[in-house]
Amino acid sequence: MVNGTATEPMKVDAIKALSIDALIPYPNNARTHSAEQVAQIASSIKEFGFNNPILIDTENGVIAGHGRLEAARQLGLESVPTIEIAHLTEAQRKAYILADNQLALNAGWNVEVLQTELEGLQDLDFDLGLIGFDGDMLANMLVEETKGLTDEDAVPDVPDDPVTVEGDVWVLGNHRLMCGDSTSIDAVDKLMDGQKADMVFTDPPYNADYKSRGNNQLLRKGIKNDSMSDKYFMGQNKELLSMFAVTGRTVIQDFINIFQMLR
Repeated sequence: MVNGTATEPMKVDAIKALSIDALIPYPNNARTHSAEQVAQIASSIKEFGFNNPILIDTENGVIAGHGRLEAARQLGLESVPTIEIAHLTEAQRKAYILADNQLALNAGWNVEVLQTELEGLQDLDFDLGLIGFDGDMLANMLVEETKGLTDEDAVPDVPDDPVTVEGDVWVLGNHRLMCGDSTSIDAVDKLMDGQKADMVFTDPPYNADYKSRGNNQLLRKGIKNDSMSDKYFMGQNKELLSMFAVTGRTVIQDFINIFQMLR
């Protein structure tokens, strides 16, 4: 269908080899090609051949294939394969120049199949640098699955001379990280260094006496400090909230006051 009217498929002329100098790039081509990408196209042509002819209009103006044309110049080719497209109106020609580039970008990848294909090429010792994927993507796709050498639930022994001891504060740019007791006001004061917190993100015990039915043996035994007496549990939370009130800004204090009223 063209503008609502049924049409017969357009006849495409046979592939013709034309001189590179005879081809005229579209002056308003919005698609850009970096030097790196042109080099990739050139490597692809050198490896696989010039399998994708350049589309041109009746006056040798390039419709599709500007990157391939640049790559051909880089390779020193004198002529390139072309196909003349004569049936497009001026509006259709301008639109197709955009559509030919954008429609391909709208496609996706089946990652599992892609990984299988890449692994197959790797097994054949094919140079994967010739197919357009950057090194980081290839590294992520071809990473080998490894198993750890230790039990995931294993806890290492405490070293005789640890790098960090209780009370140490590590300054990480604008951030501060402390090894200490988060329920100790002295420790928190040292960590905050006179500053007030805009937000406190914490996960105190819920006192739910939770035990997992899964395979994790540590969780099957239960979460530590999750089965306290009600009196001790409320006392711990009161101390914790009181400390937040001292170290937090007004908005945190207001939240704590509301929480205590609800309790």
